Amino acid sequence: MKSGETISNLSFTDLDGKTFRLEDLRGRWVILNFWSAECPWAERVEADLKNLAKAYGCALLTVAANANESDEQIKEAAFQRGLFPVLLDRGQQAADILGAETTPQIFLIDEEGVLRYQGAVDDVSFRQRTPTRSYLKDALEALKAGLDPDPADTPAYGCTIVRFHEGG
Repeated sequence: MKSGETISNLSFTDLDGKTFRLEDLRGRWVILNFWSAECPWAERVEADLKNLAKAYGCALLTVAANANESDEQIKEAAFQRGLFPVLLDRGQQAADILGAETTPQIFLIDEEGVLRYQGAVDDVSFRQRTPTRSYLKDALEALKAGLDPDPADTPAYGCTIVRFHEGG
C-alpha cells in the first residue's frame, strides 16, 4: 500500500478475542505499529511510540504478526512493557495488505483513514545506533500543520516478520 491511499476493512482480534476495526477509529490519527515480542529493535522504540501517541493524541495500535510467537509469549511481553491492546495478525493478512515486512514498521493513518506515512520510527540502523531524526515525529508535525509528511515513506529497519507457509 502506498502513502495517500485509504485503508479500509482492516480488522484484528486482541489477545482476549475482542475485535478491533480500524474504521472504528476514524476521526483520530492512528499509529499502527507492527511489533514483535522477541525483536530488540521493536522494544527499542516502544517508549518513543507511547510518548508520541500521547503527545499528539493518537491511537497506538500494536500489531503482533510473527507466526513463531505464541499468544502467551506475546501477552507476557506486552504486560511487561505496558503495551495494550496488542492485536494479532495471524496469517499476516494485514501485513500483506499494508506491505509490512519488519518489526517495528509504522503506518500513520489520518482521521479519514488515509495512510500518510509508513516506514521507520527514526533513522537508527545497524551502523547508526543513535537516532538523529524521528521520521514519525516529523510526519506528525507535518499533519498537525496541515501538510503532507516529507518523506511519506522510509525503509523500515528491524527484525523480519516471521511467516510460515504451508507446503514449504
